[in-house]
Amino acid sequence: MGLQTALHAVFPPECLGCGGSVTTDFGLCPDCWSGTAFIHATICDACGAPLPGEAAPGERVECDECRATPRPWEHGRAAFLYEGTGRRLVLGLKHGDRAEIARAAGPWLLRAGRGIVTPETVVVPVPLSRWRLLKRRYNQSALLSQALARAAGAGAVPDALVRIRHTPSLDGRTREDRARILDGAIAPHRRRGALLSGRDVVIVDDVMTSGATFAAATHAARCAGARSVSVIALARVARET
Repeated sequence: MGLQTALHAVFPPECLGCGGSVTTDFGLCPDCWSGTAFIHATICDACGAPLPGEAAPGERVECDECRATPRPWEHGRAAFLYEGTGRRLVLGLKHGDRAEIARAAGPWLLRAGRGIVTPETVVVPVPLSRWRLLKRRYNQSALLSQALARAAGAGAVPDALVRIRHTPSLDGRTREDRARILDGAIAPHRRRGALLSGRDVVIVDDVMTSGATFAAATHAARCAGARSVSVIALARVARET
């Protein structure tokens, strides 16, 4: 009996979503998999939101919002919508000390970032303020960025960007308020930021809502000399229709 088989005999693998029995570590049961709204098919190339219809191969498609207000980054992606099982996974990672969810998310993020993330990409997380990092004890976006880099065979620089001031919660804020609050809140690390110079950078966060956090991080990466910047979120808040 192999070590992994012996461990599974004592500690059977559990579904990340509901705790039920699954056959592999860091997996989802059929019900939780079907309850996770993975984003497929046609998407907005700027923000990752799902769109109706089909796009021609290689065609760049953007939603009305991104055409009206262009994003400061090149490409935006998300693995799934922030609803159902996906929402529970994000909240478990963010507030429930469930680092194993980030490990499972690496291949999901890589699939979402197909064509964007390569072994030459530098993967960077959205930083937390020192106060929030002390309170939470870890940066969930850093865990996600490391999982993505590992899945892609890319390099990760978890401390390339820093929060230079604490910002209040953005829950319930308007898009304009989010942008105002985050303006100038993220900057390149005074030494480690130089590792982004001349590189293709992918910034990772747990959730994309308005994109204000990604915009602030993108500005900081460009200030550090990044050649290109794209963004990937684990979950995308669906727009109201």
